[in-house]
Amino acid sequence: MKIILKEDIPSLGYKDDVVEVKNGYGRNYLIPQGKAVIASESALKVLAENQRQRAHKLAKLKADAEAVAEQLKGVSLTIGAKTSSTGTIFGSVNNIQIAEALEKLGHNIDRKIIVIKDSVKEVGKYNAVIKLHKEVSVDIPFEVIPE
Repeated sequence: MKIILKEDIPSLGYKDDVVEVKNGYGRNYLIPQGKAVIASESALKVLAENQRQRAHKLAKLKADAEAVAEQLKGVSLTIGAKTSSTGTIFGSVNNIQIAEALEKLGHNIDRKIIVIKDSVKEVGKYNAVIKLHKEVSVDIPFEVIPE
């Protein structure tokens, strides 16, 4: 079933994307929650007109995202965590701690757009990806050290 997303859904796509999903996921979750609409012929025409009218706004958003990406390019983080004697972290390091560390450096980044691919459960060096725009993302290296 083809649907048009009304908001960004991390594992599926971005707002106004036309995506293919299974019928149950679309009809039982996305559409009732107001996160998507069925991609009918008329809905696609309305989407095309809206995108045409918003083209310059989207270009500005992308330019803003690229400016933030330039500021974040050289940033590297060090995060302290409570560890055992073997170097294993009690708990794990997640996107909230990355967002807090970036905020201390003066970059206000929403934690929802920070993605850590590997689970961080040991002391070491890792990478986080900040998805600022659907076409702009930044890799942030961070190191986890014992407190």
